[in-house]
Amino acid sequence: MSQQALLWLEEHGDMLYAYALRRLSDAHQAEEAVQNTLLAALENASGYAGRASVSTWLVGILKYKIIDQIREQQRWHAPISQDEIEQSVGEDDLFSADGHWAHEPVEWSDPAQLLDRKQLQQRLERCLARLPRRMAQLIWLRQLQDEPAELVCQSLGISQANLYQLLLRARQTLRVCLSEGGQHAHLS
Repeated sequence: MSQQALLWLEEHGDMLYAYALRRLSDAHQAEEAVQNTLLAALENASGYAGRASVSTWLVGILKYKIIDQIREQQRWHAPISQDEIEQSVGEDDLFSADGHWAHEPVEWSDPAQLLDRKQLQQRLERCLARLPRRMAQLIWLRQLQDEPAELVCQSLGISQANLYQLLLRARQTLRVCLSEGGQHAHLS
């Protein structure tokens, strides 16, 4: 490994690994994504113009490496099963027969303030870890990374109709899980 790659690994490796691990939920895949990122950065170091920080540039490369890995995974995995869809919370689980909340949602106050809290981030990570893997990937790519729907569908090999159905169920499940402190039983 070159001196430059070692320097980048030393200065940004932990941040890149944590970023990849949150999105891939697998330590080996996260390590592979970081390695591929550093190799790509070395190959294209002459293209780095310095307009952004090195960490921003590396994260930009890492995002594409993560998407590439997810695409590669999907070539070898079956489509999202009906069981995975049914494991998530549906509308029937959120409301009682008389149309009232089955579990009263917790008042969130100002969402922008809550996002800054470490506790909410930890809850979100726990809840995402309890989702079926591909549904968690959908949330990360579409909601948290704001990737275009077309790219997410292509990456995961699903239709847009399926994407929106899965996102709806995943959002509902996350809301319940977050309201219950990251301990929702339907997700395991």
